Amino acid sequence: MSYLIRVLLPDEPGALGELARSLGRSGANINSVDVVETLPDGTVMDDIVVTVPKDVMADVIVSAAQDAEGVLVDSIRPFAGRVDRRGQIVMLSEVAEHADNPRRALEVLVGVLPRSMSSTWALVLRASAPVTRVAASQAAPADDGRAHESIPVNAPRILNPDTEDWIPETWSLLDSVLAAAPLPGTDFVVVVARTAGPDYLAGEVSQLGHLAKVCGAILSAAD
Repeated sequence: MSYLIRVLLPDEPGALGELARSLGRSGANINSVDVVETLPDGTVMDDIVVTVPKDVMADVIVSAAQDAEGVLVDSIRPFAGRVDRRGQIVMLSEVAEHADNPRRALEVLVGVLPRSMSSTWALVLRASAPVTRVAASQAAPADDGRAHESIPVNAPRILNPDTEDWIPETWSLLDSVLAAAPLPGTDFVVVVARTAGPDYLAGEVSQLGHLAKVCGAILSAAD
């Protein structure tokens, strides 16, 4: 069984090593570590993917992590594979390779984003009438069939299903959290989601915006 555990720990030498030893004593093997955000208070938020034997429960992993000095567990959830932000570079290269075929380029984008942003799914919409789905990753839920004239996403931001009635209910099932960004120079918006959280941090929304900006530049230059 694999889990993605998001932890807050001191940004100092030895802190990650102590956490790794503590997790190891619980039977957890670390598959990947990704720095999500460095905070001004001297702490860092990391996403750590661990594999554990079937008889090791999530609460055991949480307790082991918090046995390390200064560590606070933000969230834990099942997660297949590993976080691979390095795959974003390859993704951008492939988007450029398929720039003359926007649909194929956007399929490449949504195929990589879930794994590289510790998300559950990703999709791209055409943002003006008629609003349509252009590309979606395998786990993306269905739309609700409603027609919209436009999508109000003009900058990278968190989406709030409770106040934005254009968002299909299926997107927010199982306490999913959502973020989106426009692809500048195009009529596309990319949406990512995490089932059962954790929330997207400001740094992650900014990262999504930067990726969308580069993809937008590539696609618009090919027109």
